[in-house]
Amino acid sequence: MTQRFSINQNSSLRDRSALFGHPSEAEAYSSYSSSRSPSPYLANANRTADELESQNEEDIEGLSAKVKALKSITIGIGNEIRDSAVQLSQMNDAFEETTGILAGTFRRMNNMAERQGCRWLWYIVFLILVFWFFIVVWWFRR
Repeated sequence: MTQRFSINQNSSLRDRSALFGHPSEAEAYSSYSSSRSPSPYLANANRTADELESQNEEDIEGLSAKVKALKSITIGIGNEIRDSAVQLSQMNDAFEETTGILAGTFRRMNNMAERQGCRWLWYIVFLILVFWFFIVVWWFRR
């Protein structure tokens, strides 16, 4: 059993056939060159290496396609982030402008209230009562 898994010192660490009791490529080649008859081990080794190489190339092509897709996605995300940052900056400017307008309006309303005394309070109460009356009438007419 230990002889089956022992690796020859001359064989490569990547030689899989040494693990399964098959002669290595070097041994197969030497037996092929000495006997001049085609060795099934050498033919299988070459075919297996070609198959593995083609599988590796297919996997590399698949991975490169996935990397390209990920790259395009990350570029799209970066563009979206830049566009969102610009839009957010514009919204911030608009809100600052609106804050200024509202602050000015509130200041003018306070000045008006100070000049007129309490009359503005009665106007607001009257408008609220009229608004409430219209809502009640609308509610019962449905």
